[in-house]
Order: sequence, then C-alpha cells, then structure tokens
Amino acid sequence: MSDMSFKQAKELVERIELSELTLKKTTDDVTRSTKKFNEALKLQEEILKILPAKDKKLDILKLLVFLNIGFIGGLLAGVFLFK
Repeated sequence: MSDMSFKQAKELVERIELSELTLKKTTDDVTRSTKKFNEALKLQEEILKILPAKDKKLDILKLLVFLNIGFIGGLLAGVFLFK
C-alpha cells in the first residue's frame, strides 16, 4: 500500500463528497426534467385529441360565414339590379 498523508486523504474525501453532491444534484435535475417533459407530452396529447373537433367546428363556421356573405351579396345585387 502506498503511504498517503492526512492532507491528501482529506482532499480525496472532499473531492468524493463534491462529486457525490454534484451527482445527486444532476440526478434531481434529470428527474425534475423528466416529470416536466411527461407533463408536456400529456398536454400535447390532449391538444391532439381536441384538434379534430375544433377543425370541424371551424369548417362549419367558415361555411356559415360564406353563406352569410352570399346572402348579403344576393340582397345587394337584388336591390341594385331591380331598382
């Protein structure tokens, strides 16, 4: 075995403790990030489930708007043509 001074042993223990603390912090950060990522995925899934219904509603709304524009255009044409 090699002879190690008390100072060298103390420095080695401090480095190990620092490495352990850094590893613990990194593990906690990864865990927190994973939880946030999973929450974001759940929200995206909910949005993807809602989109088809919203698209259908928007298509119906566009159709109603075009029908109203056509009706108003027909009224204006009738008023100006049959005056």
